[in-house]
Amino acid sequence: MKYALVTGGSRGIGKAVCLKLAEELGCNILLNYNSNTKAAEETKKEIEKYGVTCDILKFDVSDNKSVKEAVEKWKADHPEAKIDILVNNAGITKDGLFIFTNEESWNSVIDTSLKGFYNVTQAVLKDMLRARYGRVINIVSLSGLKGNPGQVNYSAAKGAMISATKALAQEIGKRKVTVNAVAPGFIQSDMTRDFDENELKKHIPLNRFGEAEEVANLVSFLASEKSSYITGEVININGGLYS
Repeated sequence: MKYALVTGGSRGIGKAVCLKLAEELGCNILLNYNSNTKAAEETKKEIEKYGVTCDILKFDVSDNKSVKEAVEKWKADHPEAKIDILVNNAGITKDGLFIFTNEESWNSVIDTSLKGFYNVTQAVLKDMLRARYGRVINIVSLSGLKGNPGQVNYSAAKGAMISATKALAQEIGKRKVTVNAVAPGFIQSDMTRDFDENELKKHIPLNRFGEAEEVANLVSFLASEKSSYITGEVININGGLYS
């Protein structure tokens, strides 16, 4: 039984990815969330409408111990199953000018995205390497590519994930495990709810924000056999805002 583990999978882009992997690839889903149990349970019901299994894993991706314990317990309870797709989607923003960014705001954003990538990928990568198959897909950001004022912490976290994606892809390519990153621009989600869409879309050639499902379409492609010769890439999905 093959599974896709999606961190931060209960809402927004993560939820869209879970649903798309279930629908298009027939993946069983391991849905990770940290705090919103109701949203996770509702998403699980939607996923299972596609005739696949969805297991919920509650852990904070920035806490190495809780990640290891949750993943190892799940593997022990499901000896016939294997995780062959990992989508590192969990991330948070705490925006503000760098001069006013306190240590907690810096650390929490870095830890969720970058340390979360380390913790969760470490927990599943050995099995992928043994199986000589795997897909690691990191959800990064336009901010990590070009920088964004008011998001020095977020830009730093996602920029580091981009570099890690490229390096890890070179390390493990011989084992037929691919590592790629998806860099969304302005996408309709909780993170962009307070943004001035009418003003920002003036700078986007397609003149709109993207939809979470559009990001999920790209992730589904990278998780599929169709992407078998693509690794170490960062693919923009931003309506032409930046390339």
